Amino acid sequence: MRVVREAADGLEAIQEAEELQPDLILLDIGLPKLNGIEAARRIRKLSAQSRILFVSQESSADVVEEALSLGAWGYVVKAHAGSELLAAVEAVCQGRRFVSSGLSGDSVVEVSSTQTRGRLGRAGALTPGREIIHSHEVEFYRDDESLLAGFTRFIEAALRMRNPVVVIATPSRRNRLLQRLQARGWDMATALQEGSYISLDVSDALSRFMVHDWPDSARLSKLACDLMEQAAKASKRGRPRVAACGECAPTLWAQGKREAAIQVEHLWDEIARSHDIDILCGYLADEFQRTENRHIYERICREHSAVCSH
Repeated sequence: MRVVREAADGLEAIQEAEELQPDLILLDIGLPKLNGIEAARRIRKLSAQSRILFVSQESSADVVEEALSLGAWGYVVKAHAGSELLAAVEAVCQGRRFVSSGLSGDSVVEVSSTQTRGRLGRAGALTPGREIIHSHEVEFYRDDESLLAGFTRFIEAALRMRNPVVVIATPSRRNRLLQRLQARGWDMATALQEGSYISLDVSDALSRFMVHDWPDSARLSKLACDLMEQAAKASKRGRPRVAACGECAPTLWAQGKREAAIQVEHLWDEIARSHDIDILCGYLADEFQRTENRHIYERICREHSAVCSH
């Protein structure tokens, strides 16, 4: 096998597929500019002979069904890529379909190179005891405008997947996010009315779980679970993965409550390890430029599954 090209976003993937007509395309779903589902739809028209194998952290049955309905030959959950990716590539190249063995449901699909069969369906049921994908990311932005752009990208990725969204931010940023999303064609009035988009004032959120300037773990857990349950009920998907972005810890940091901010990040990280939720925390980078803040910066990074700087 030979890797003929790599692409960094959905639009680039379409261009490269049309030009190269590759035998096999490994395609992520959470891509910038254009998500993998939409990219696959276009690729199928422009490079009909290319076989598409999705490799994504998304494990929702609805998402996998949609991906396969586009004509993709396989779907590998990233958590299982270490043991399944080569087998999936081999199977697809040999003309067999492949779906990660951890997925289950109603519709029979071929799985694994051993020719066993599994089930995947709209009931959305993954096997009991399935692995939760840990997604608690932090991004450091150069200014307020880039922070809003980062949150917008994160929210749009969730909306494209029909996942519910929870935003915890200052009134100004909440309003500007809504304006941005509406300007980009999203019906935010309906999303707010239906409850699939929940926007909460960060001061209100902090008042619910902070006790004597310290986060109470039970109260924070209740707030998070209440928000996730409310958002999930409003979702049109059978088994949604909630997307949450906000600035609880960054607000505490800006108030000089450094240790409380780190504890909040730690508690949110525990929630991310045990629930179907994608969390994005946003900080302004200039607050960490001073040398004395470097060790705090490193501690904050350690409480996240991924770190990115813009």
